[in-house]
Amino acid sequence: MGREIERKFLVNSDHWRSPATTGVVFRQGYLSLDPHRSVRVRLAGETGSLNIKGKISVLSRHEFEYTISAKDAHELLDTLCIQPLIVKTRYRLTHSGRIWEIDEFSGDNAGLIIAEVEIESEDQRFDTPEWLGKEVSDDPRYLNINLVKRPYSRWPQRELRRS
Repeated sequence: MGREIERKFLVNSDHWRSPATTGVVFRQGYLSLDPHRSVRVRLAGETGSLNIKGKISVLSRHEFEYTISAKDAHELLDTLCIQPLIVKTRYRLTHSGRIWEIDEFSGDNAGLIIAEVEIESEDQRFDTPEWLGKEVSDDPRYLNINLVKRPYSRWPQRELRRS
């Protein structure tokens, strides 16, 4: 059984851009928006995948991922997935020996940039880059599944100031 433990942070500057690799455009959608389990279809570049996650705790989830054809991913995204889709460009970079993934959202979630790091245990310590802002690991608004239901572009100004 797969398990994912990750921490999420807002990004507070563009200093991550120079060391980051070239980004990959992701289109992803959900077949289920249940908060305790999700079924996601993703197209990363031209690589399709089907992902199933089940909540264990705020930071941990069971995770299963399967490769599917790009053709099937396109069809599922365009016909069966709940709209709007999540569209983002993912960049990867290494800081203090850890791989960070930075997601720059577009479409209905334009303006949102989130950095994630996977860790081995929920209480693991790690060095954080200077371009990180507030941690949002425990804020459900920033889960991709919730950005489908309530995109960043629709958040009231008072919520954006709290971010």
